[in-house]
Amino acid sequence: MTAFEIRDLGLTDKNAGCACCSPAGGHATVESSAQSAPESTESGVVTTDYLVEGMTCGHCVRSVTEELSGIPGVAEVDVDLNSGGLSRVRVASDAVLDDDQVRAAVEEAGYALAARS
Repeated sequence: MTAFEIRDLGLTDKNAGCACCSPAGGHATVESSAQSAPESTESGVVTTDYLVEGMTCGHCVRSVTEELSGIPGVAEVDVDLNSGGLSRVRVASDAVLDDDQVRAAVEEAGYALAARS
């Protein structure tokens, strides 16, 4: 009987990955955020898009969604994952959200809002 052994074939970049998967951990913080102007719907829901850096997998999406959902007034969070690029995060809330609260929630999840262009 032989022991089970995992052998690294050198096919993956050990320095790549996200805050949840990479050995290095979290991402750098960016001071300003890329976001769309809040839009109100007929039902009074305010929808705002944010761009988030560093998300690469479903765990990243769940982490950001969980943190943003904890902000008072947030009704829904929808993430369009762009692995390795800027992911669009659409937040629906009952009022315009404070940018600092959104930034803090994203950073708590281990990611950063993209800089405004």
